[in-house]
Amino acid sequence: MKQITLGILLALGLSTVNVFAAPTVEMTTSLGKVVVELNADKAPKSVANFLQYARDGFYNGTLFHRVIPGFMIQGGGFDARMEQKTTREPVENEARNGLKNARGTLAMARRGDPHSATAQFFINHNNNGFLDYPSQDGWGYTVFGKVVQGMEIVDKIAQVPTSHSGMHQNVPRTPVVIESVKIISEK
Repeated sequence: MKQITLGILLALGLSTVNVFAAPTVEMTTSLGKVVVELNADKAPKSVANFLQYARDGFYNGTLFHRVIPGFMIQGGGFDARMEQKTTREPVENEARNGLKNARGTLAMARRGDPHSATAQFFINHNNNGFLDYPSQDGWGYTVFGKVVQGMEIVDKIAQVPTSHSGMHQNVPRTPVVIESVKIISEK
């Protein structure tokens, strides 16, 4: 009996290790939870940047402020009043890492400058190969993770009604709040 119990415990322990083989975060939103596995091997700077913002509680209370069904949902930079939060310095673009902007992947949002990504990210709601390296500007958008649980929540967010808010387009009429981003595992 002891051997069977030990075998079960070892099996459970090994399955837990496999689940958390990469840095993993749980993003709790006002519409549900999404679990994202980050790829620190292919996008080490982007992952370290995202994890530091998560550790700092930066994302808590931010919005998915840009929602375009069939394209992406973007968040992580604006508070409930649609005011942009102050960020750290930008991270280097890592779009040459071979990861693709496929449905369910997490990528760094940026401005026209390829090296301008700070805290904002987006989840691809579709396969968006045109955002992959080298894209139109020769760089592309850095993919650094993928949704492993809760894609139905991403789909739900992508379907919320949107309108304009000041100079911003595609803003959910009812705010979709990122309540927290909790690190489940760093390895």
